[in-house]
Amino acid sequence: MVDLHSHTDKSDGTLPPAELIELARRKGLRTLAITDHDTVAGYDEAVPYAEAAGLELICGVELSTKFYGHAIHVLGYFFSAPPGEEFREHLRRLEISRRERNGRLAARLRELGLEVEREEAERLGHSQIGRPHFARLLVEKGYVADVREAFDRYLDESARGYVSRRDPSLVNVIRWIHEANGLASWAHPVRMVRECGLPAETLFREMAARGMDAIEAFHSDHSPEDQAEYLALAAKIGLAVTGGSDFHGDSKPHIDLGQVLLPPYLWARLRQAPARLKS
Repeated sequence: MVDLHSHTDKSDGTLPPAELIELARRKGLRTLAITDHDTVAGYDEAVPYAEAAGLELICGVELSTKFYGHAIHVLGYFFSAPPGEEFREHLRRLEISRRERNGRLAARLRELGLEVEREEAERLGHSQIGRPHFARLLVEKGYVADVREAFDRYLDESARGYVSRRDPSLVNVIRWIHEANGLASWAHPVRMVRECGLPAETLFREMAARGMDAIEAFHSDHSPEDQAEYLALAAKIGLAVTGGSDFHGDSKPHIDLGQVLLPPYLWARLRQAPARLKS
């Protein structure tokens, strides 16, 4: 059982790394990738717990960028070893950008009549603060009933309180991952496909031309029809396939760890992908 998409409280998940590993053990997972946003701190902390649990732990990361003017996410997987100092320096710069965006987000929410400060959201988080922490703050202050309403009314990309981040380019994101000996996979592509109206095949081919290695065909946002279409397109275009639940804990309670799994035959192929791509 393989789940290659999960988050800890080092980014926008709610479980500490040790608790995520224990949950994976109870779920019977054999392989888990921690793919926190803009950080590998959750993976670093989880390593000894995974070793004690006999769980294969994969180092991953999820990075934000733009494609056709739409926000998308790219998963980086490092199968042979975690990324080195150069890649981690890129992540440190992204954290600076994130904190700057949080300041602008707090200011925008105040413009809408919501009395919130960046420092208040920071007190709700651990190492990395983002929109989920602002959502919790809005709930605590009584502006919304729950986190979902906070996103729908203020924080989602289409909501009036949304503030964009100055994300790196798609070309740079893929280059950073490759330079760190990683594999780049387009996360939950159905979101972009629905938003932009272009055929999935067109988008997948353009991604492949830019150096994308894989497509996340298995995801909790994908219907069986989406999954079948993306699997067929990946085979047609020559892209590898990744998949996982995108577990976040209490911030996305409708998604359970292991809810979406990567089939064993695709995991076996994916293991060979980095060596094949290098050659």
